[in-house]
Amino acid sequence: MKRVPKTKQRHRNLTGRVIQRIRMATAPKITQEDMVGRLARQGIQVNQSQVAKIESGDRPILDYELAAIAKALKVPVQAFFD
Repeated sequence: MKRVPKTKQRHRNLTGRVIQRIRMATAPKITQEDMVGRLARQGIQVNQSQVAKIESGDRPILDYELAAIAKALKVPVQAFFD
């Protein structure tokens, strides 16, 4: 199988941009570092760089991570797909 150069790879998740939009729309805004802390309190270990990659679509997101992010942002999981 031929590898696609990284610059031409498709996004690895569909929800990243929506996660970022919801995170930035909160008042006060939730930073990526805040998100790391909120996820850590739920037992999800990610760092700020991984959050950035999730939001840019460069890192796949697991179902339990998406559920934890929804809880951290106080939105239903469905909000990421609307």
